[in-house]
Amino acid sequence: MKKTQKLTLTAMMIAIGTLTSNLLYIPVGFTKVFPVQHLLNVLSAVILGPYYAVAQAFGVSMIRNMMGTGSIFAFPGSMVGALLASLLFLKTKKLYLAFTGEVIGTGILGALLSYPIATLFLGQEATLFGFIPLFIFSSFAGGLFGFIILTVFLKNRVILPSATGLDHRR
Repeated sequence: MKKTQKLTLTAMMIAIGTLTSNLLYIPVGFTKVFPVQHLLNVLSAVILGPYYAVAQAFGVSMIRNMMGTGSIFAFPGSMVGALLASLLFLKTKKLYLAFTGEVIGTGILGALLSYPIATLFLGQEATLFGFIPLFIFSSFAGGLFGFIILTVFLKNRVILPSATGLDHRR
């Protein structure tokens, strides 16, 4: 895929991620769970690679934060998740590791990065028993959805394996 195609697809993912995140979210107590962002992290990690995946995560997070629908807590975690998913997929060419990278990167490392800010704003108890489990759940749900969609798309040749670097015989 050419750079201009990757940039165009990244911009489209940012637009789709921003719009759908404002419409499709799961309200849970004091927060909202945005599995679409994690889905896009996995898709961009596999299809576009690390630079574009991080740009996509950054773009959606920035726009959502400017619109007042984002979360300052999720901002660093989403980029870490996209980067880790990309790097694991790039090194192994295994879809399940892109999903695992998203969950570990966003859900666990992202939650740890966001912990001090979340504790400051929400308090320690709300952060430990509300925010962090929801952060992990959101990345797991969206990452799993991304893994399933990619598997179905590749199986039905909606996305050609060569676009992801996957060998079609695997």
